[in-house]
Amino acid sequence: QAQLVESGGGLVQPGGSLRLSCAASGLPLDEYTLGWFRQAPGKEREGVSCFKSSDGTTYYADSVKGRFTIGRDDHKNIDTVYLQMNSLRPEDTAVYYCNILAPQTTVQRACVAPEVYAYDYWGQGTQVTVSS
Repeated sequence: QAQLVESGGGLVQPGGSLRLSCAASGLPLDEYTLGWFRQAPGKEREGVSCFKSSDGTTYYADSVKGRFTIGRDDHKNIDTVYLQMNSLRPEDTAVYYCNILAPQTTVQRACVAPEVYAYDYWGQGTQVTVSS
């Protein structure tokens, strides 16, 4: 069964780092735009960063530019999308999700409108808490 499973969240102090991973099974990631999203309490889900496999273009939300990096990895033959998060801030606290998006549009358009372009592979997410 095709699925995406997020991991790597946790509690970190402001200024710290975390690396989130999204392990894919049964999904040819090369055919899609890949994305990380987050939802904080009382807020809507927002696109954090996305990567379009076909042309290598990336998108980062303004709030994470220069601090977060999205990428692909193949660890132990498991296709993985990671999100390296540095210089974390309390406002980064949220549940983080990964998903695949339709590749027919630009990476930015897909990332800011997951309700339109995301497939139905939303998982449980992984909690990131930034607090001292």
